[in-house]
This record gives sequence, structure tokens and C-alpha cells, in this order.
Amino acid sequence: MRQPPLLSALALVCAFAASVAAAPAQAQSYPAGPVKIVVGTGPGASPDVICRVVADQLARLWGQQVVVLNQPGAGGAIAIRAAGNAAPDGATLYFALASNFVALPELQATFPFDVARDFVPIGYVGEHPMVVGASPPLGVNTLPELIALAKRRPGELNIAAGNRGSALHLTAERLRNTTGIDATLVNYPGAPQAMADILGGRVHAIVDAVSGLAGSIRGGSIKPLAVASERRLADFPDLPIVAETLPGFVAMGWFALLAPPKTPEAIARKASDDLRTVLAQPELAQRFRELGTYLRPMSPAELTTFIAEQQQLWRPVIAEIVLKTPK
Repeated sequence: MRQPPLLSALALVCAFAASVAAAPAQAQSYPAGPVKIVVGTGPGASPDVICRVVADQLARLWGQQVVVLNQPGAGGAIAIRAAGNAAPDGATLYFALASNFVALPELQATFPFDVARDFVPIGYVGEHPMVVGASPPLGVNTLPELIALAKRRPGELNIAAGNRGSALHLTAERLRNTTGIDATLVNYPGAPQAMADILGGRVHAIVDAVSGLAGSIRGGSIKPLAVASERRLADFPDLPIVAETLPGFVAMGWFALLAPPKTPEAIARKASDDLRTVLAQPELAQRFRELGTYLRPMSPAELTTFIAEQQQLWRPVIAEIVLKTPK
């Protein structure tokens, strides 16, 4: 039996009103259970460590268990797929790396998810500037000296540059393109493998995050030449910035927290507000500095704008990588 038109209309209005009323309540009670944060690196890697610090603070604020789920491999694609296919209820979040936004869409064009377009932004977490360092036996003490040596010895120098498509690799590629040096970039899955080859004399220089090189710098196994931050770091005040040699050259790895596609706005807003709350704690900023990472809170809208700017900045560098890739 069909309902009269008036009753049908009233039912629709009531259903809509109920859904509108439920959204704020859903956000206020979020999270109602444990939360998983997917990260695309293995345990102990710098993004994993940063993610676990954030997860611990969110767990304390929420009074819920927050579990970090490591899904390394395929340039971040495995983690993105795991988070992208999760239910959009806020029970799964994604801890994204810079390369997921700027490199993956270009290097894996057929991948089913575009992180910047499909995922729901929650907030920016922090950044770690890239450092250019040299093996002490190479005998260079400044970035200009390294550039000059590479030009005197074309094709002879090897530079460790992280995984293909990573922020480390993009920075090294941009350094090579900007200076015009003829040096070989060697990709490594992590700093320990690169350091082994540097100590063995097979690699002459390295581009890595300050978080990954701080121990080697303090231990003397790497001579830091310059850091690609906007200004000198308080922890390394005597270390020049790359822009003092190459104006405008700023490069860093960075992290952002996202929610799976189609996550309700109310949940994303609540998670964003709570993320900003934990990042505002002075002790957390100090902990991050010890890890070579610097906080820069952003709203979801600011994060969206920042991602677009970063994609524009790195697109020419990624195009060069694609062009040089053997078919």
C-alpha cells in the first residue's frame, strides 16, 4: 500500500532532521572505540616514531586505545590502499608522508587513490628539513666546496638519496638539477644502509632528514654542509642553510594526518581539533625537536592549500625523474 504524498514528505523531512541531529552527536562522542593509524614505513623509521608520539597523545586525550599499524612497501602504496579501503567512520586514520602527495600520483599514475583528492584532511603534524652531508674523508667543509668538487670530477661522486620518489630523493634530484653537477644518486631504503656505504667509502655524500642524520653528525661520521630549512636551526646554529648558496632552495619531509575517503566532516573536524590540542603541548614540541622534527599546526583548509603548493613546487623535479627512468 502506497503512503499518501504528505506522509512520504513528512517521513523524508524527519529522516533528514534525524541525520543532521546525529552528526554533531556522532562527532562529540568520537572516538567511541579504538582507533588505528596506518603508516607506510616500518617500525623504528622516523615517520613511525613521530606517528607513535602523536598516537600516544591522542590516546591520552581520547581515553581510547590508538594503535599504529605499519604497512611499508611500494612507495607508500600499500598503506594508502589499506587506509583508503577502510570504513569511513574515523576508526582508521592515515599518517601520510610528503611523497604520498607529490610523488606517488606522478610515479604510479594508475594507482586507484589520489591521496590529496580522495582522503579527508585532518591536519598537518610536522616537518623535518633535509640536510646535505659529506663523508669526512672527502675533504669538503661547505656546500659550495662540494659543488665545486663535483664539477671538477664529473660522474665520479655518489650521493645517497633515499628511496626513489621520497622527499630525500626529490631533494637530491633538485640539488643536482639546480647546480648542474654530474653526480650519481644512489637510492637506499634507509639511512643505516646508506651510512654503511659512506663509512665503506663507496658513497661520498648524502641527502637525508636532520632527524635521520643528527646522530651521525654528532658522532662525526658525517660532515654537515647545509640544511634546506627556511632559517638556521636552533639545534645547529652554525650550520648554513642551502638558500645561502642556492637562493630559494627549501626542502623538507613532512607529515599529515588524514581520514579515509567519505569520512563525515563532523568526525574529521573533531579529529582535527583534537590533533591541534595535542600538538599545542609545549612538551610535545620539545620531544619533536629532539627527534629533528618541527611542529607547524594547520587547519584542514590550510593543509589543502599547502599540499597544492608542494605539488606545484616538486612537479618539475618529478618530471625529470620520470624522464630518466629506464622504460
